[in-house]
This record gives sequence, structure tokens and C-alpha cells, in this order.
Amino acid sequence: MQSINQLVDHPLLAEKQVSLVIKREDLLHPFISGNKYRKLKYNLLAAKAENEHTILTFGGAYSNHIAATAYAAREKGFKAIGVIRGEELEGSWQMNATLKRANEDGMRFKFVTRSDYREKENHVFIEDLRKEFGDFYLVPEGGTNELAIKGCEEIITPEDKEYDIICSSVGTGGTVSGLIKSSFSHQKVLGFSALKGDFLKDEIEKMVDNKHWQLLTDYHFGGYAKISEELIHFINAFKEKTNIPLDAIYTGKMIFGLFDMVKRDTFAAGTKIMAIHTGGLQGIAGMNSVLKKKNLPLLNI
Repeated sequence: MQSINQLVDHPLLAEKQVSLVIKREDLLHPFISGNKYRKLKYNLLAAKAENEHTILTFGGAYSNHIAATAYAAREKGFKAIGVIRGEELEGSWQMNATLKRANEDGMRFKFVTRSDYREKENHVFIEDLRKEFGDFYLVPEGGTNELAIKGCEEIITPEDKEYDIICSSVGTGGTVSGLIKSSFSHQKVLGFSALKGDFLKDEIEKMVDNKHWQLLTDYHFGGYAKISEELIHFINAFKEKTNIPLDAIYTGKMIFGLFDMVKRDTFAAGTKIMAIHTGGLQGIAGMNSVLKKKNLPLLNI
């Protein structure tokens, strides 16, 4: 399945003589959006080949990965278990749009403390989960593993050879690693980190051997899931101008950063840029509930 490339018509781009196309991976599937569709593709095939019947994975309260895994597992005939960060959610998850939808798609939950959640890669912790739930196929938090990267390599097609720059938001590093591995030799891949710090650079370096990439760490807005009024206004204005919705955790930060770089003449006139829309739009409802409590402007859906 392939997404469409949508040309962005924006005054700043015209002024700087830079072209931007957004690859609408968010339109791949109505419920398994963007990079989650790519990451799950080969993992679900592997689970089927290994004759597993249950998928277990990890995520937070508003996780796009949790929502996508629940739907994909149901669609492919698997049971699904979500290990959710935050034991305080156990009595109130029905009020959470993401978890409610995942449960409607058949996912069972195990709520754990944040300290226990940090053990999600610990062999003993995983074995305890097997004792509790029986055998399962494990998909890591965010879906990133070798099979996920293989799926993300398919985002770039031969028709995308014309672009000079490929941009992606970065959460766990899987999507951008797939893009780096499949990009053409003349292309540079820019990863916009949604997390504070540059530790993701080391993670990406473990997964790729291509050096034509850069991790940008100036547009995280304070860290994962942290946003500001400036970012909200940017996302809403961008949607009004282009009719392309962005989420505030990943793609909104990437496009904000990209436009800031264009404004600062980072790219030469004539540069052709392709930005990957990795989806995540299901999380807007949850983000708006948080913004409402903080008496901040809401994201337009």
C-alpha cells in the first residue's frame, strides 16, 4: 500500500523558493495510521508464521501505538494485551479516548507503575508477563525493532528520488532508521526529535550505517508530549492554510522546525523537501482534554 505526496502551498515556501511535499502516510489506513501501519506489517506476519495467537506491547495513556496495535491485532485475528504506563489509570481508563477505543477493539490492559514500566525490556519482567498471560508475540514500545525498520524502509519509493531532503519526526528511531536505510545516495534525512536530549542519536547509529542523516534536537518544546501555545497556533494555522492536520507530539513539531529552518535560509533556493506525515491524529482528542484542563487553546480536529 502506498500513500500520496501532497504539495504544500505556503507563502513562506514560495518566498524562499523551496518546495515541500508531505507524504500522507496518515491516510494509509483509517485506524492503523502512518508509521504504525509500516511497523506492524512484518511483525504481524512474523507472529502468524510463529503460530502465535496473542500480541503484547507497551504504551502510555494516549499512545498511537497502543491504538494501532489493538485494531491491527483484531483485524488479523490476534488477541491483544497492552501493558500501560500508570497504575492510576486502572479505575478511570474508560474516560480516556485512546484506551477506550483500544479496548473496544479487543485489547486487554495491564496497568503498571512507572518504575515497573521502566523494566519493559528486562527478561525477568517479560517472563513474569508470560506466566500471567501465557505465550505471546512481543512488540516493543513504539513498535521499533528490525521488522519495524524493514516496514518503514518501504515508505520511500522510486518516485521519491527527485527530493533532496527527507524529513521525519523521531520518537524511538525506528521510522527514521528505515528512511535512512532506503534513502537515495544524494538525499539527506533529517530527523526531528520529539524527545529532549540527543540520546536517540546513539540508538539510530546502532540501526543504520548510512551517514547521510542528522538528528535535530531543537524542536521538542520541552520534551515528549510537551507543547506550547506557539505550537498549537502554528498547527492550527497550518491546517487552515493547507487543510493538512498535524498532531502536537510528532508531526506538528517536525513541520514547525522545518518552517523555522526555511525561514532561517537553511535550505538553498530550489531545494526539494519531502516530509513524512507519520499519523498520530487519533491522539488529538486526548491532547485536547489535557489542554482544556490547563485552560490552553485547543487543536483543531
